[in-house]
Order: sequence, then C-alpha cells, then structure tokens
Amino acid sequence: MVTLDNVTAAYGPRTAVGGVSFRARRGETTVLLGRSGSGKTTILRLINRMVAPRSGRIAVAGRDVSAWNPIELRRQTGYIIQHGGLFPHYTVARNVAIVPTLLRWPAAEIRSRVDDILETVGLPPSRYAHRYPRELSGGERQRVGIARALAADPPLLICDEPFAALDPVTRRELQNELCSWADTLAKTVLFVTHDIREALYLGHHVVLLHAGKVAVSCKAKNLASSDHPEARAFIETLTDAGRAQKGAS
Repeated sequence: MVTLDNVTAAYGPRTAVGGVSFRARRGETTVLLGRSGSGKTTILRLINRMVAPRSGRIAVAGRDVSAWNPIELRRQTGYIIQHGGLFPHYTVARNVAIVPTLLRWPAAEIRSRVDDILETVGLPPSRYAHRYPRELSGGERQRVGIARALAADPPLLICDEPFAALDPVTRRELQNELCSWADTLAKTVLFVTHDIREALYLGHHVVLLHAGKVAVSCKAKNLASSDHPEARAFIETLTDAGRAQKGAS
C-alpha cells in the first residue's frame, strides 16, 4: 500500500530522513517506532506530500505520490492524531462529516454514515452527535477523531501518536478497538509511536528509526531478537519496567 525507496528529506541544511526504505503491506499495521527527532513524523508528511523528498521514491497504492493530486491523495487517507484534532466550534456529527461533505456526498448519505460510524466507535449518535468537543472526555474526543478518519472509508489510516496523552486504561481500550476496526474494515495502518509496548502490541511489522535512518525493519514478533544497539535500548526499557513493577509489588 505504501512504499518508500531510499527516501531522503531535509529541512534547510538539516537532514531529517536519510535513505529510508520500507513497505507497508495492505491490510496490515506498520509501526514507525523511534525516539523524538528520529524522523517518524517527517515520513508521514512525506507520504501525504506535505514535505517533498530530496531524493528517492514514495508510492501509495502503487502510484508515485508526485503523480497524485495532493488533495485527492489526502482524501484517500484517514488521519488520527493526538487529542483527535477536532474543530472545537463543530458538533461531533459535523466533525465526523467533514470529509464526506468535502467529497459532496448526498446529505442523507452523510447523516447515515455519521450515525453508523459513531455507533462503530462506541459513541451512540443519540447521545453524542449534538455535543461539542469541550463536552467530551479525552477518550471520547479520540473516538470522534477515529470516527472522522474512518468516515469516508479511506483505504489508508495514518496515526501520529494518537493515544500518547491518554490514561493507560483508556489507551489500551482504544488500542484494542483500533486493531478490531482495522481488521474488520480491512484498513492499512501506519502508526507512529515512541512506546515499544504499543509498537509490539499493535504492529504486524515494526520499522525502528534512529537519527533519520532505518535501524531495524522486521516483523513485530522478531524485534526482541535484534542485536542492533537501538533495538536493544528499546527492549531494555521493557525489562526495566518489569523490574520496577516487581519492586513495587
């Protein structure tokens, strides 16, 4: 679904991504894992043409992104970000309806789709459609953000650390549900995180980035066996957490 071949990008004199190559397969969740400044978000911006590569090739659905109309490309992609990224002066229903409205769906079809997708993400429209973001909890706002990303049924979902600000219980609930929705709706997911637990839990495939380059690219289940120093550094955080939990008990 998404292919990067030897992609390099820079902000002025600073190289943000250097020679990155990986493939995100259709129907799978590919996790971009790395520290702050490792190039994760830049890669997302490259994929949706918000940043132009200095060199290399990027393709979405087998088509070079330079051949896509940028607006059309972005409408083929659902975005899930921290705090939902909702418009505060729009109701929940209007937030969810944004992309179908831009695509000029018939009004009745939009209303039906909004109701259906709110039910899917656990927000009954009779209780939530008329509310505003300020009237929702953090988890509810994130569910609205997911509903908006799914509303026009895009084949690709891009998730930029969407659950980082949530409490652990809500975070795990939404992780579970995202997995279920992605499988049920046959979505390809690119998920950015700096949390190795989240990467291993959600990902079919993990691309570990370090200083703008791919350190390791492997099936999620194989990351723990990598001997790359950056992989070991992340794996050791799991061990440290386990020790801390044992000490607390």
